[in-house]
Amino acid sequence: MKHHTSKYFMYGIHPCTAALNNPDRQIEEVIYSSDKILEKLPPLPRSLKTRQADKNWFDKTLGQEAVHQGIALRLSALDPLGINDLASIEMPNQLVVILDQVSDPHNVGAIIRTAAAFGAKALVMTDRHAPEETGVLAKSASGALELVPIMRYANLANAIQELKDIGFWMYGFAESGTQFLSEVKFSGKVGLIMGAEGSGMRELTKKNCDFLVKLETADQFSTLNVSNAAAIAMHQVFTRFR
Repeated sequence: MKHHTSKYFMYGIHPCTAALNNPDRQIEEVIYSSDKILEKLPPLPRSLKTRQADKNWFDKTLGQEAVHQGIALRLSALDPLGINDLASIEMPNQLVVILDQVSDPHNVGAIIRTAAAFGAKALVMTDRHAPEETGVLAKSASGALELVPIMRYANLANAIQELKDIGFWMYGFAESGTQFLSEVKFSGKVGLIMGAEGSGMRELTKKNCDFLVKLETADQFSTLNVSNAAAIAMHQVFTRFR
């Protein structure tokens, strides 16, 4: 398994609190705008480097659009999850979410947040045409980056095969789906595959699905944002698992 050496600035109260509570996070420095902000965070270990910075530093370093709330952490990206780690989870019902070239970090962050809410065990993405772990992704995930491990593959077809080998069934979402989401009796190990907005899943990905599923929508407007479609699908699996 490859180890991540990339470092970046995570910002915002929710992501930073979750990262500080995660023992697997390697944090180098805490940058804060005022003592008031520090009071909102978990107690910091004495060994952790801290420094106060002004609005100018935050704007210049993170960009003026960043909703940082006066807190940033310089840290290392988490190591990706390996297939053996997933295989060792002993639960009859498991959900993983597989993204086929969904590249917008806001969408992927929202999907990670939903995945945490509905107990997904991992998010699978490719190395290319998928966002790196960044401040934007972490902010969009609102702390859920610490709860849903990411698995990264050079080739999505290989990822799907590895998941099938450890017992996962693949449910792809496509407008050409042969059954409606509400008709599917989800149980066991479930892989939900979502394609990029507009283009959807690639043909090879579709071929590797065990089932093609579609959402029931109004005839006049049938397309949803990928993070909304993923949320509906994950909720459906979650309710069937219970």
